[in-house]
Amino acid sequence: MPRIALATYDPGAEPVRDPDLAVLVRALGDAGAEAEARFWDDPEADWGGYDLVVIRSTWDYSWRAAEFAAWVERVGALTRLANPAPVVRWNTDKRYLGELAAAGVPTVPTRYIAPGEPADLPDGHEFVIKPTSGAGARFAARYTPGEHDTAVRQLARMHAEGFTAMVQPYVRGIDVSGERALQFFGGRLLHASRKGAVLTPGTPYDADKVPHPDLVPWQPTDAELTVAEKALATVPGGSGLLYARVDLVDGEDGEPRLMELELVEPNLFLWLHPASLARVTEAILAAAERD
Repeated sequence: MPRIALATYDPGAEPVRDPDLAVLVRALGDAGAEAEARFWDDPEADWGGYDLVVIRSTWDYSWRAAEFAAWVERVGALTRLANPAPVVRWNTDKRYLGELAAAGVPTVPTRYIAPGEPADLPDGHEFVIKPTSGAGARFAARYTPGEHDTAVRQLARMHAEGFTAMVQPYVRGIDVSGERALQFFGGRLLHASRKGAVLTPGTPYDADKVPHPDLVPWQPTDAELTVAEKALATVPGGSGLLYARVDLVDGEDGEPRLMELELVEPNLFLWLHPASLARVTEAILAAAERD
């Protein structure tokens, strides 16, 4: 009987935000595994006692990046970790987008402004600022060219906290066709979803945002699958992936472009795609039992 831990976060007094966690623990148990959810920062957890640790909803990790990185390395040395520690380490810094673009993956154009560098911002179009390490639209905002002063204040706040900023043009296709999330599990497409725009005009960068507004099932196009598969094939160590979510938007030419690649703790949206639960369960069990 394989022992499997699903790593999550401690919500404290707040409700648990991962609706799939209990369902997945139960499905793994019904399939013959000894499975449980554990807080990733639980000092009492014996991670080496599990055959597999699956990072699921460690959704506070970007606030504690150094601590999380150390945990990933420690657990990866003790047992099988999914996704593997080198992949997680690579994916926690969104400067990976530059690497993928250099490898020929169609991406949203991205520049980076590190602490101490000048606030060189666009002046001819809407743009987005967000941190290279972040999740759930944290510290992300959309600006017009006339809002440079506010954008500069955001950069100053981020730099003061040690964040490197990424600057992207606001992709107007999001307002028309939304953002598509293609979910892969066990090396195959699992399902896909589409959501509306997260960054509405005038929303402060430090405001709470709805990370997945108007989420609905989606049938990916051949062009979307091509971009997603090319991105995944370019990931260093990507052959060891258990799961991946590829977030795509339409560029100015109408063709899909990579917005983000979620290889750390993507929301699986099993509540929206309940038929996918069996395949996820099967893939996790296979990973736990692999020699």
